[in-house]
Amino acid sequence: MRLTKEQIDRYDRDGFLVFPELFAPAEVAALRGEVDRVSRLDAEGIVREGEGGRPKIMLRMHERDGPTASPEYRAFACQSRTLGVARQLLRDDALYLHHSKVNLKAAIEGSAWPWHQDFGTWHLDGIARPAMTTVMLMLDDSTEMNGCLYFLPGSHRANRQVPYWDDSTAYQLWAVGPERMCELMAKYPSPVPVTGRAGTVAILHCNLLHASGHNLSANDRRQAYLCYNQVANHPHEVENPRPDYVRSLNWNPLELMPDDAILATAREAA
Repeated sequence: MRLTKEQIDRYDRDGFLVFPELFAPAEVAALRGEVDRVSRLDAEGIVREGEGGRPKIMLRMHERDGPTASPEYRAFACQSRTLGVARQLLRDDALYLHHSKVNLKAAIEGSAWPWHQDFGTWHLDGIARPAMTTVMLMLDDSTEMNGCLYFLPGSHRANRQVPYWDDSTAYQLWAVGPERMCELMAKYPSPVPVTGRAGTVAILHCNLLHASGHNLSANDRRQAYLCYNQVANHPHEVENPRPDYVRSLNWNPLELMPDDAILATAREAA
């Protein structure tokens, strides 16, 4: 998949791109099946919330080893529609995944994520430069009712904001404070709800401000994230580093796989 100059310029300007239904229903179904399988595991790298401990986040599914490893997610991470696009936006062919994850917002119970920048946390992981991008795939239809993402267009150009530790949700994170968010929201265009059908992809700069609301609907909402970094930008040593499943130490460059690799892998596993 080759981006046009207009698309690359728009990403540089707005900090994100959206591609409706870029992945076929059969590919999405195969990835959903892996989410269902891994969600039943009792393993490191699975964060739970709500009554009955429903999965909130599942990490490290793209690796070849470990309890959450999934060949289908490895294939997903190495597509021209994911890795290939990230290479073009980062102007570098030597990329690895700082981490991958599936975020799940359970029906009714799925909680909000406050306004934040991914690089707010990743810089604290020891990564020096914001030369990173994230590919997000909707595994279910995403609506404002079920807690879709919101992007603040152009906010990546404000660079990294000094974050504060927010522990109000199941997945605690470094967020941007309310007063500063009000200042930034007065400066940039109105937040954009990132809605679409399952199979839709959004790509966002690591300094783009984003958030998501509570899932008020009767249906679960699942989204997969691939967080690409340049190999040359891998983290340096820090005190008390986060676990490998969220701060990867596997800095080997990813290699492209055929565009039918998700379904081929699923057929082999059947």
